[in-house]
Amino acid sequence: MESVSVVLFLLLAVVVSGAISRMLPWSVPTPLVQILLGCVIGLSTSYSVSLDPELFLLLFLPPLLFLDGWRIPKDELFKDVSTVVELALGLVLTTVVGMGLFINWMIPAMPLAVAFALAAVVSPTDPIAVSAIAARVPIPKRMMHILEGESLLNDASGLVCLRFAVAAALTGTFSAGGAALNFLWVAGAGLVIGVAVTLVVSRAKAWVTRRWGEDTGSQILVSLLIPFGSYMLAEHFHASGILAAVSAGVTMTFAEISREAMAVTRMRRNSVWDTIQFTLNGIIFVLLGEQLPGILAEAKLTVAVTGHTEPGWLALYVVAIVLGLAALRFAWVWLSFKFTILRKRHAEGNGGNVSATVRSPNWRLVAAMSFAGVRGAITLAGVLTLPLALNDGTPFPARDLAIFLAAGVIIVSLVVASIALPVLLKGLTMPGEPSKQAEEDAARVRTAEAAIKAIERHQHRLAESHGDADRYSAAGGRVMDLYRERIEGLGEEEKIATREQERLFRDFRMVGVKAERAALAELIRAREVGSETMRKLTRELDLSEARLRG
Repeated sequence: MESVSVVLFLLLAVVVSGAISRMLPWSVPTPLVQILLGCVIGLSTSYSVSLDPELFLLLFLPPLLFLDGWRIPKDELFKDVSTVVELALGLVLTTVVGMGLFINWMIPAMPLAVAFALAAVVSPTDPIAVSAIAARVPIPKRMMHILEGESLLNDASGLVCLRFAVAAALTGTFSAGGAALNFLWVAGAGLVIGVAVTLVVSRAKAWVTRRWGEDTGSQILVSLLIPFGSYMLAEHFHASGILAAVSAGVTMTFAEISREAMAVTRMRRNSVWDTIQFTLNGIIFVLLGEQLPGILAEAKLTVAVTGHTEPGWLALYVVAIVLGLAALRFAWVWLSFKFTILRKRHAEGNGGNVSATVRSPNWRLVAAMSFAGVRGAITLAGVLTLPLALNDGTPFPARDLAIFLAAGVIIVSLVVASIALPVLLKGLTMPGEPSKQAEEDAARVRTAEAAIKAIERHQHRLAESHGDADRYSAAGGRVMDLYRERIEGLGEEEKIATREQERLFRDFRMVGVKAERAALAELIRAREVGSETMRKLTRELDLSEARLRG
């Protein structure tokens, strides 16, 4: 019962945190509210959560990384792939080596392997925390795509580096050549296993669906099992379960192109995954808050590891690490933007001549990208997976200190970003951010033309088999008129007027939907409709409202 009570407290805190963050008159990141509520739980209850590192890693990371890989816009990722790779791989490796040496120099009592492990867990960024911070200030789409792509890859690269650092701490030895070969196996096999599992499951699921039909609940459950299956299979073969979960998510997008699920399945599945993402991310931050009282209570003992006696030194170390990460990221982003995005745009404007001088990036843009590199759920999940003991049974060196410093980095980076990002993002645009409107309009015309041709063929088939051609012609004509209006409305001269009409149409339709909903509520209260009719009409109104708001 105690475990059940703890889980319920955590879930309640996640729910309440969303409401509180919306109620506050100023913009406060939801993760900070969740950390605070976690502290309240840790201080006001007698329950405590003892986290098993391996179980924590298995429960939280595979579904989150799988979903990131599944939902990230692939075209936008490939468009800025050079920048994403520079940030996600080059910056991570530089951070692990540079910050690892810096932490070991600053805190000599922390072994070098443990310092590298701490640097590895603070290297991944968290775009969900960034979205929460900038909820009231729109982030340029291209910037968000770069941050999402960076986070997707640096989660995996940072946690793979953590794995090697922990192995070095456990064994006391490290071979660069052996680590390079092991990395190739860990990364390559992990990626292949994730792709293979997704393809095999998707094909098997499609085969069953073709023969015996589709069951929505089973389809959703299968999508939930894929990341865990990929992770566990990869770990069984001593490969990276993290990379397996990421590659499984990326593959899921392409696997579903040729094996479409029913619309109701996709809608319900999206809702389930949205809930899981919200819950898992929230629980991770609430757990951080729940662990903080215990971590702070042990601060005096933790600081003793560093050779000092005043707990204030811990705060100084946290600030130093945050400043080091910020400076390193600022320099890397500046160089990355100068020699990738801006160079590419300048070359396009000079007929492909890349030898021309490229101007320096906008400092606000670089600063915004730097502050957007906040640490979050993956950092906390990674540091909590540090082993409790070495192979000989002795306690893992400086484990509590590493957890304290990682938690401090998360909180400070969130606070600093919540103050700086809204100011830096105001009126900021990314260079070379092309409009997608022409692409969208062309797609709408193509799909409408295909629909008209299909309806005409269906008309002829029905008229030939059943007769009464006028009846089918009238019904098909009404539908085709709707598609023809869409095509005509997307002409260059009528776009502005059509969009204005669409806006007015949505406004009037929303008024009508709200009136329908109010009338339905009256009928329900008067018991003039049954529960089945209520559910059906409510669902239709929900779909209409979602389509209008979309």
